[in-house]
Amino acid sequence: LASGAMRAAGLLLARALLVAWALLHPAGTQQCHPAGPATVLRFTDRHAEIRVPALHRVPSPLDPLYGLVRRCLDLIQQNPLPTELLRAALNDPGSVRTSQVVQYELGYVVCAAVALLFTVAVPVAGMCFCYCRSRRRCGGRLRAHRRSLGCRRHCLLACLSFTSLVILISVTCAFVTSQRVKGQMEPGLGAVPTTLRTLRQHLANVPQGVQMVVDKFEVPRKQIISDLGGLSRSVGLSIHTQLKAMTYAALSDLQDRAADLQTSLHHLQILDGTSRALAAARAELEPALRERRGRVVALLDDPRCTSCASALGRAHSLELGADYGKVPSVEKVLKAMAGLPRSDFAEMIRQGNGTFNSIPELAVERMAQVIQDLREELSHTAQKVQSIADSFPLPDYTRPASEALVTAEERSQPYLREVERFEHYRWIAGTVLCSIILLILACNVTGMALGAYGLSKREDPSDYECRGEAGAKFLLVGVGLAFLFSWLLILLVFATFLVGGNIQTLVCRNWVNQEIYKFIDTPGNLPPSMNLTRQLNLRRDSNLSATYRECKGGAGLWEVLQLDRSYDLDEHLKTPKYTADFQKRLGDFTAHLGDVRLLRSEGRQDLETFARSGLDEVDYGRFQEEMKNPVVQTSLPGLARNLEGLQKMQRNSTVAGRLGAEARALWQMQNSTVQSQEALVAKLGESVQFLSRLAPHLKERVKRTLATTASVEARLPVQAQQILRQEIGCFTRKELRYFTQYLNWVGQTLREDVASCQPLATALDNGRVILCDRIADPWNAFWFSLGCCTFFLIPNIIFAIRLTKHFRPIRNRLISTGSEETCPFHIPRVTALKL
Repeated sequence: LASGAMRAAGLLLARALLVAWALLHPAGTQQCHPAGPATVLRFTDRHAEIRVPALHRVPSPLDPLYGLVRRCLDLIQQNPLPTELLRAALNDPGSVRTSQVVQYELGYVVCAAVALLFTVAVPVAGMCFCYCRSRRRCGGRLRAHRRSLGCRRHCLLACLSFTSLVILISVTCAFVTSQRVKGQMEPGLGAVPTTLRTLRQHLANVPQGVQMVVDKFEVPRKQIISDLGGLSRSVGLSIHTQLKAMTYAALSDLQDRAADLQTSLHHLQILDGTSRALAAARAELEPALRERRGRVVALLDDPRCTSCASALGRAHSLELGADYGKVPSVEKVLKAMAGLPRSDFAEMIRQGNGTFNSIPELAVERMAQVIQDLREELSHTAQKVQSIADSFPLPDYTRPASEALVTAEERSQPYLREVERFEHYRWIAGTVLCSIILLILACNVTGMALGAYGLSKREDPSDYECRGEAGAKFLLVGVGLAFLFSWLLILLVFATFLVGGNIQTLVCRNWVNQEIYKFIDTPGNLPPSMNLTRQLNLRRDSNLSATYRECKGGAGLWEVLQLDRSYDLDEHLKTPKYTADFQKRLGDFTAHLGDVRLLRSEGRQDLETFARSGLDEVDYGRFQEEMKNPVVQTSLPGLARNLEGLQKMQRNSTVAGRLGAEARALWQMQNSTVQSQEALVAKLGESVQFLSRLAPHLKERVKRTLATTASVEARLPVQAQQILRQEIGCFTRKELRYFTQYLNWVGQTLREDVASCQPLATALDNGRVILCDRIADPWNAFWFSLGCCTFFLIPNIIFAIRLTKHFRPIRNRLISTGSEETCPFHIPRVTALKL
């Protein structure tokens, strides 16, 4: 019983704590659910249909060669951009003096003088060599054999091999760079009209692109409509979830009080009926027990009864114990509780529980109209978003830029064709001359190989050896080709050098450091017909450099063009402009979703009557004290067993028979009367125990239950309204994020793609990459490599001519390698000389 009481007390304490927690932690304080990945909108990447792809310098194994050529050109042309000269050339070409050009191009003039000297000197030297060779004075034979000839021959072979290797490397670089120029020239030239056309199409497609961006409002609209479809049920479920602990705790407490009322009434009836039954049974048992005691005492006191004195004391104490006529009456409490419960608590609790559980469906019903209004509001918002496209001003102000691009495209075509034709001729001339250089190298290699092989097979220096003679002739053929074509090589080198060098130093170098932009931006440098600010309709307070920087930084076309009226995209993309009405409709919505009746007035009256019934005024201690006394003071089964034992000890059969009869009578009294009274006492004990445990806390529990129920009924509507406002606030912020995402995407897309002026900056950067990195660098590397070949032909000619003498037989030679002092009497023999 004690463990059961402790367990019940623990359950009551836990339930009380749950109710207290629900009351002290209002549901309205719950935070919004965190936004998941699904709240990030995904927009199809279908921005501008016309793009200008950005080109970049591609790393190449020839980059060290390109860097070397640029450093050489920086040394040749150290003058900065000739601002005054260019201004005069553009505005008044007749005023340009030759001395100004020569002064600026002084480095190139010096190079031209060197090239002219080379062009004249080398052919003249070649003609002189031919004349000397016809007179057998150049490229002939050695006249005498000396000990140092071998060392000299090896030195000449090494020098000629080295110059041939340098020429081979240079001509290989010339071939590669020439082919690279040819490979880059055609797409590079084609990129000019393509880029101009792309820019023009980009401007023309801006309205369609803006409309496409505006049409993408369908993405957030569909998402918001989808969220609206689940809003009402979500709000109802949230209210139900957050308030169910408090509500269920109150209903459970109310159910416990109703159970206490029913059970108390049941136990009071048992208490009253059992007390009366025990009092009546005692009255019936008393005469029978007195009579039985007299007979047992008389029998045990009989002299004929052997050893009966030991049981005589127990027989004398054979009398009644507990008297339940003395316990307090509970008739007053029963009268006070008569007719209870007047209300059906089970039905009342079921209805309250059902009403509370129907909140989600009730929310769907109450919020149907506002959700329909919000859907209609989204249609009005779509019309507001359409104003972004309707008020976009670009189509009226991009016409001058489009016309300028068309003019530039048409005027560039003839120049591009001329450049392409010149490049074709350059490639043919370069390929032919590089092939001739390879032929010279082939003559060198063949001549050195045959000459060296002939020397190894010749036993006597004066002997004729055809392979050595052939080697000498191959070397002379290479020399002749070098003399014959060197002037063409130097002319090609100078022509390409003059064009490529000026492109690098005059254009590319100043393009990289943006000196060209500064020149264009300076008023008066360009003639009025070339006013780019006016032709492109740029802002009057802007210039090409500023426009380039703004476009590079991602500015929109409307920010760099000269507009008659201001257009502020940020003003058009402010979220409140499109969400104010949406927010207002959600903010103004109210609905009563927490009107739940847990306890009706008749049920409250029943509980109040139960608390005032006096159940706690009954002295249950008197019952417990009386129940401690047995029904009979002496144990009837014990006395009966004593008599049965004495029966076996008797010698007198009459006494023994009487003892047995008395024992059986005692057993019958125990089984028929005493046991039934003991069962009633046990039943009475259960009721007393329940009532004694409940009574001290009855008023407090009923009072707390009534207060909790009233508090929950009063707080449910308030907290339901708080949760409703909170959920609507969370929903509003979530949907505003969709608007914000869309408007941010619109601004980013218009600035960076659809209506961006970044293609203009990209086109300028692409032009620099194509002209300087992809064409000028290999072009300059070509003439540099070809120039190395040309200038190394001079030592190649010298070494080849000197080496031919060593491959032919010597005219005169000494018989002995020793000196005349060591062989004074040696007589030389006559040998035939082959001239």
